[in-house]
Amino acid sequence: MPDTLLNIQDIVFTYKNGGRALDHVDFAVRAGEFVALAGRNGSGKTTLTRLAMSLIKPAGGSIQFAGNGTAAMTPADMARSIGYVFQNPDRQIFRETVLKEIAYGPEQLGFSPEAINESVAWALKMTGLTELAGNFPRMLSRGHKQKVAIASAIAMRPKMLILDEPTSGQDPWEAQNLMELLTGLNQQGITIILVTHDMELIARYAGRAVVLNQGKKVFDGTPAELFDGSRNIAAWGLLPPAAVALSQQLTGIDAGNAAELTDLLGAAIKKGREQYA
Repeated sequence: MPDTLLNIQDIVFTYKNGGRALDHVDFAVRAGEFVALAGRNGSGKTTLTRLAMSLIKPAGGSIQFAGNGTAAMTPADMARSIGYVFQNPDRQIFRETVLKEIAYGPEQLGFSPEAINESVAWALKMTGLTELAGNFPRMLSRGHKQKVAIASAIAMRPKMLILDEPTSGQDPWEAQNLMELLTGLNQQGITIILVTHDMELIARYAGRAVVLNQGKKVFDGTPAELFDGSRNIAAWGLLPPAAVALSQQLTGIDAGNAAELTDLLGAAIKKGREQYA
């Protein structure tokens, strides 16, 4: 079995007003996994990832990375092992060219000039940004900006990459392109934690799904198990992918033409999703 990379044990995080964002959550990720973290807004997803990065500290429980406790570690310490990509790439882009933006992290970590050049070239190649190295990053498309943010993270050679809703605001082609990039990085050994509301992405790309609801972990298993119809996932703010809802309702569809088929398929998808409510 692969080694446990991130181990969050019995974690509690409490807001200043006394409300709990996370309530005794256990969350372990093994090296090489591709994990999707899902749940409605306010369920605790982003709080969990911020704890992993030591951006905030828990009220109870413990966190280890690669077997080492992180209680005394800073975000800068964690950045040596975990790359964090925000939902809005503009929050982390500030240099005048794509190349300089990607080089910033390795520079701060004290890489040698040769290592910086090697890491930047590799990150540019992996993200398909080599030809845009001299461009001003804030003038790029949303999809390309997100790739710049990912390239900046992987240039520091992390063991893990955490991404918070990286496909939001992107068209389907950009989203697919980005997910294929993450799949390629995962195949090269980078562990992926993907925070997302998109069930289609979870079904297609993730090897494991973890669901939070009201600060508690309510599911941990494969996407197939999550969407097999045996759980009321609507109670957690989720709906099954359209293809899953459709597959559960195909029996009895008998259309005479394309327009009728479209209507029947739409009704079947709606019915399949309503079964989760």
